[in-house]
Amino acid sequence: MHNTHGGSVRLLDVGGMEPPQPMQHILEALDTLGPDERLRVLIDRDPIPLYQVLRRYGFAHRTTPQGARYEVLIWQVPDGGGA
Repeated sequence: MHNTHGGSVRLLDVGGMEPPQPMQHILEALDTLGPDERLRVLIDRDPIPLYQVLRRYGFAHRTTPQGARYEVLIWQVPDGGGA
């Protein structure tokens, strides 16, 4: 996969899980994410509650619908800068 953000990309597929399991797995993966890493999440629904959590902890994201699934690319904002 071509990565426009630089660094490595880690894949996490949480499809088929019932809430709150996807959120738990995503947050656990973010705890170990390095500053030059990105987390690519595949999920069955648009994870709207996740977006506020990401902003609060200094992460940015890009969500792309992929048919019946969603791909969410998550990365740390330099200096933890949130809006």
